[in-house]
Amino acid sequence: MNATILIVEDEPALASLVADYVTAAGWTPRVIADGAAALAAIRAQPPTLVVLDLMLPGLDGLSVCRAVRAFSALPIIMVTAQVQEIDRLLGLESGADDYVCKPFSPRELVARIKVQLRRLGPPDAAPPLVAVDEATRHARVRGHALELTPTEFDLLAALARRPGVVFSRAALLDIARGAALDVSDRIVDTHIKNLRRKLAEHVPGEDVIHSVYGVGYRLEFASP
Repeated sequence: MNATILIVEDEPALASLVADYVTAAGWTPRVIADGAAALAAIRAQPPTLVVLDLMLPGLDGLSVCRAVRAFSALPIIMVTAQVQEIDRLLGLESGADDYVCKPFSPRELVARIKVQLRRLGPPDAAPPLVAVDEATRHARVRGHALELTPTEFDLLAALARRPGVVFSRAALLDIARGAALDVSDRIVDTHIKNLRRKLAEHVPGEDVIHSVYGVGYRLEFASP
């Protein structure tokens, strides 16, 4: 895969080392040492993947990651100096796809980059219609991040686990009750309506969540 790897790192020696390993793996490295400059570069010319240090001048890595997630689902591997920070980052749900703790083996980083690139599929392949990561509670449609409420996410995750299977309103009601209080049958319909609206913003004209009259709803993955 002819990938461009953006290395956002303010330690010149480490950035150069990572760039050398990225080049040896057959990818094209770009190095930026400032968080704000990196964010501007990602907006102007998106790379295939970002290796993002947490502590940066200008704008810290956490802020960069959150800002990128507002407009892109490109893979981000965050680099942090302390193991304890990884737990904190996971708790904050920064939106990173993976975390590496310094000091790290460049070979390990290359292996982690390969994992993320494999998830992207062939360069010309369209991203999956709907992708749900229950570990990080992130959902994407056609590669675009979705901003969902806890109940909306739980409903979409349940539908995505069994695409094509019809879920009754009663079953969805049980799922919704696990995420919120005072949930009624009518509220489930409202959440599904909101989910459809958010999905339609990125795939207009596609009926991702189908209604089955008198029964319930199913998620369709028919579109590539």
